Amino acid sequence: MFVYLIGAGPGDPELITCKGLDALSRADVIVYDYLASDVLLGYARADAEKIYVGKIAGNHAMKQEDINALLVKKAKEGKIVARLKGGDPYIFGRGGEEGRALFDADVPFCEIPGISSTIAGPAYAGIPLTDRTAASSVTIITGHEDPTKPDSVHNWDALAKSASTLVFVMGMKNLPEISKNLIHAGMDPQTPAALVHWGTTPMQRSLTATLAELPEAAIREGFKNPSVIVVGHVVALRDKLNWNEKRPLFGKTVVVTRSREQASSMVAMLMSLGARVIQFPTISIEAMDNYAVLDNALDKIDTFDWIIFTSVNGVQHFARRLREKGKDSRALAHAKIAAIGPVTRKEVEKLGIIPDFVPETFVAEKVAEGLCQFALQGKEILIPRALESREVLPQILEQAGAKVTVAPAYRTVKAHADNSEILKAIEENSLDCISFASSSTVRNFMESVPADALQKAGKICFASIGPITSKTLEEYGLKADIEPKDYTIPALLAEITKYFSKETDIHSPYYQSLLNAAKQEKL
Repeated sequence: MFVYLIGAGPGDPELITCKGLDALSRADVIVYDYLASDVLLGYARADAEKIYVGKIAGNHAMKQEDINALLVKKAKEGKIVARLKGGDPYIFGRGGEEGRALFDADVPFCEIPGISSTIAGPAYAGIPLTDRTAASSVTIITGHEDPTKPDSVHNWDALAKSASTLVFVMGMKNLPEISKNLIHAGMDPQTPAALVHWGTTPMQRSLTATLAELPEAAIREGFKNPSVIVVGHVVALRDKLNWNEKRPLFGKTVVVTRSREQASSMVAMLMSLGARVIQFPTISIEAMDNYAVLDNALDKIDTFDWIIFTSVNGVQHFARRLREKGKDSRALAHAKIAAIGPVTRKEVEKLGIIPDFVPETFVAEKVAEGLCQFALQGKEILIPRALESREVLPQILEQAGAKVTVAPAYRTVKAHADNSEILKAIEENSLDCISFASSSTVRNFMESVPADALQKAGKICFASIGPITSKTLEEYGLKADIEPKDYTIPALLAEITKYFSKETDIHSPYYQSLLNAAKQEKL
């Protein structure tokens, strides 16, 4: 019996604390808010009970007193309960009320602080709340109350005359009154002010204006909650410190169609470049039902002159099966090893093996051409690969006189992903790019998303990893807008970044450092 009051952070799921993530992963019950990222629920145990109690203006899934009672009830059932709250539970999060209810019910609990949106939202918009040149203190204020009522807890005179940065939360409805009261109390109408909407998330938007002009600008630009209001001279520093919104893919929505097993690094890099990522795995990597061909090859592994690995998955599943047969990489000592692509090479190197051949290009025809430079006549070649793959490589090698054994090491099957988020993005005209890393991802995607939905959509960029995948797109009447010269994920990311960046920006040191990071990423 225990309750963790966990601050989920401001929206970026990577900003949750290590302690909060650990508590979340051990909980029997997750009670979560509207502002807590769905990504964080992925860290919960598969058997954990998840209860949504989110509250937004005019729509409360559960009243606060009922939430308090729920926490007590679940804890007294002997459960470990994680109460996941956006931002920090004790900063306008009503965590104190929940803690007092637990105390009164003799339920042990602890509070795990989170990064508050009052701090992180402005920071992601390039606004430091304190700065030696602009402000030495900060005041955090609720904007939810009616600032015109006689018994307002706000001392508007004190707020207007202080040198503090003022941060109002939940105040968009009252923004005109907040502005008017500060000016009426003596604050300069020309004081810099800002709004940060959905700070730290891919949906972040920000706006700067003078205090007097901010309410009208907010209406004109369509700003609503959840937005943080910042008033003070620190806002003027935004021009130099606005790092987040200058990222090359900021505000862009990119669909990743790779399998979840393969996509994590690609997703992480896209997010680091500022993109909103929709994961839509169209394929799933699964073990074989029957390993007869591969097992037979492993039993006579010392008869092969070459072993050609065409993918990371091929290396991993081959190595796993090799271990299950009681062998390791020493069994491959006599054979030459080819690895198709730098990422496959790195996976081979994890086995303690330096590949003998890594082609410069990664289309089967070019790979075979490179291998044929070696004396292949009569050589025994093993290719551990997916059950269904193009036959070009083994056919060309056999034409060169080699004896080729194709051993299925894994299979790719269609994944059944929920297409609702993609359809919503298409409907809202907010989908910018769909990336494809293989022909199978194209085919499975087109089976899941109606072609007429794509045709009705606005401009969507189609990013293809190479010519074979691009040709598959053409079968559906679509043209690849992006195709890298090197058929790798890092090269694809670099081309996506270049496509959406202004030419003058793409050569800046900031963007170049990100592109170099993409190229060096182990994807």
